[in-house]
Amino acid sequence: MTETAFPLVTERLLLRPWADADKPAFRRMNADPRVMAFFPAPLSDGQSDVLLDRIRAHQAEHGFTFWAVEDRADGQLAGMTGLARVTFTAPFTPCVEIGWRFLPAYWGKGYAIEAARRALACAFTTLHLKEVVAFTTTGNLPSQGLMRRLGMTRDPADDFDHPLLPAGHPLLRHVLYRLNRAAWEASED
Repeated sequence: MTETAFPLVTERLLLRPWADADKPAFRRMNADPRVMAFFPAPLSDGQSDVLLDRIRAHQAEHGFTFWAVEDRADGQLAGMTGLARVTFTAPFTPCVEIGWRFLPAYWGKGYAIEAARRALACAFTTLHLKEVVAFTTTGNLPSQGLMRRLGMTRDPADDFDHPLLPAGHPLLRHVLYRLNRAAWEASED
């Protein structure tokens, strides 16, 4: 396992391990119906705490995770971005996904793409991954747009029904985007 050196720095952001002081903002983000619109439901404080424990355990086990994203200007938690091993079974697993979630105050300002680009650099240069995937519901057009801006590509034949959602659930159908190291390296030249 390759250990990630922290923090991962961008012009405006720090991607870093989670601190206990992040819990209130993390809870607020996960309880916000706007943030969670493309997830089954907003999370309670207890559910957020369980999720944070899983995120931290993933870091300890794999050397990477969905990291806290801190705004360098004011030191506030802006959201999370990072990498995680997909834990469910699907035609494209095993794999590592990139994901993001931000507080609404940070939407529309380029923070998600800035953080995601730094996470992808870590994926391909530090962790030496061959491919990273991203997926979301068919209706989550903002995230799909970000995936395309990152250089990720979609083959509709890879779209899938999320195995952790029940049949008939409105968020069941997901799109899958991919980015391999060669394509990422070509985009960095």
